[in-house]
Amino acid sequence: MLSPIGALNNGLELLASEDDPQMRERCVELLEQSATVSANKLKFFRLAFGAAGGFGEDVAVEEPREVLAALVSANERVKLEWATAETTLPKPAVKVLLNLGAIGLEALVRGGTLAVGTETSGANVEIAVRASGPKIAFDKSVGEALDGTLDADLLSGRTAPAFMIRQLVEQHGGRLQYAATPESLVMGAVIPAALPAG
Repeated sequence: MLSPIGALNNGLELLASEDDPQMRERCVELLEQSATVSANKLKFFRLAFGAAGGFGEDVAVEEPREVLAALVSANERVKLEWATAETTLPKPAVKVLLNLGAIGLEALVRGGTLAVGTETSGANVEIAVRASGPKIAFDKSVGEALDGTLDADLLSGRTAPAFMIRQLVEQHGGRLQYAATPESLVMGAVIPAALPAG
């Protein structure tokens, strides 16, 4: 969030001191871009980490799709592929999907494809995220957070989302796994489609 908010602040300072109409117009364009990026990141944080108030127990799949599409659109070298037949997902599944998607997007340092899919199978929602590209940058400590071997005392901003979704999946009796190669990172989760009350 610091980058787009800092850009907003800088743009406002430039706008206040700029007299050239063309430069003022360019400042306004940059401010609009920074505001859009900030809004997209806030929506991601709300759905991926917050209570996602206003959605009830289930969230329309269009919401996480739009959030990931907005994050991907900030990097012209990454393409999003989305495959899901569901119209809604339980909130915990949405949190897992978005965090796995963000981990996959972060791994695509040289661009590539982020493929996201969900399927309801029996009583479970299955989530699959595949990041594929010319060079996958996957931090070993994120993998340890995903597989549950990272010491909680070693948590950082980079590993906390993976650690959180691992706990969330386990709390609901699901499973989480991943496999990484130099060209791809595949992550999957299984979580109950109907969660117990409370």
